[in-house]
Amino acid sequence: MQDIREQVRARYAQAAVQSAPSATADAGCCGGGCGTDALVDERFGAGLYGADDAASIPAEALAASLGCGNPLLVAELREGERVLDLGSGGGIDVLLSARRVGPTGFAYGVDMTDEMLDLARANAAKAGATNVEFRKGVIEDLPLDDASVDVVISNCVVNLSPDKPAVLAEAFRVLAPGGRLGISDVVAEDHLSPDDRAERGSYVGCIAGALSRAEYLEGLAAAGFHDAEVRFTHAVADGMHSAVVRATKPHAR
Repeated sequence: MQDIREQVRARYAQAAVQSAPSATADAGCCGGGCGTDALVDERFGAGLYGADDAASIPAEALAASLGCGNPLLVAELREGERVLDLGSGGGIDVLLSARRVGPTGFAYGVDMTDEMLDLARANAAKAGATNVEFRKGVIEDLPLDDASVDVVISNCVVNLSPDKPAVLAEAFRVLAPGGRLGISDVVAEDHLSPDDRAERGSYVGCIAGALSRAEYLEGLAAAGFHDAEVRFTHAVADGMHSAVVRATKPHAR
């Protein structure tokens, strides 16, 4: 488990460095720069954001986007909400969330990679964002209080975790009653075994560690979520898809 985490940390640290203004190499793990695991931009990365969103944030934040979807559309953020981005990377989804929730809302990002945190904080300063905060931590043990956010988002990060039940349990813990989960992730078709998934790409390439649709739904239910949905959006490999994942934390009784 620790070995997988360190592989992910190292690969995304490299991506952060390559996203710096002076870098010329392609940044990315899910979306490029990962050798045989590289996939075309239409499947991963900055190309999944609309022109208005892309134009509203620093270029470095856009360059560091390694995701497989647009979780802000999934989560349907509203004015005044408190948002947490799991595995916030260069900060693109935190900065866009901060714009959507406005001055009465707040957007947190959690990432385990120092280089990504440095990049995200620099991007926030460049964007003039004041309602954001980036915290160092792992998504299996979030550095936030219970019931402290209204929405949890994530973009192609849960599949990278070596302990997905812990991630879902932590997301449930930090959500306020009635809060919602709205993430993008890579998900396998149910007929693919773990070995099948590994044949299609590496763990750090966002493929081998993906849950199946049934496994995702079971995990969400086990964590306590209700009204769970896992909907495929576009293919990223044979039998593997970018997916929209939604669920709700029940109101307290």
